[in-house]
Amino acid sequence: MRARPQTLDELRSETEVPVVICDGQGIVTHVNGRFQEVFGWALGEILGEPLLSIIPPRLRDAHLLGFSRFVSGGRPTLLGQPLELAALDKQGRELWVEHFIIAERQQGSWQLGATLIPRAD
Repeated sequence: MRARPQTLDELRSETEVPVVICDGQGIVTHVNGRFQEVFGWALGEILGEPLLSIIPPRLRDAHLLGFSRFVSGGRPTLLGQPLELAALDKQGRELWVEHFIIAERQQGSWQLGATLIPRAD
């Protein structure tokens, strides 16, 4: 098994697995080519969009609660551990993926990123 990226710079250079990075407001600021291939989004379609665009509706409230608690100074509970959750592709289809989320404080605000590795069925 390959090592997981531990920094946002490492995530930005990742090419083998899908990556998404967002700012502290939950706006997508980076995806890699593999994300575009797997999830069907062109770069111009997803950059600047809310991260909620790839989160199934039934998970959005929990995501918003945890995300806002974290960026407002709460203790992180999901960072740095693999999580199997559904994500949406551009067509709205659910894909089960392993999320591995990291966060860094950059220029006074949080940036969060994740690998989204599709589950092999």
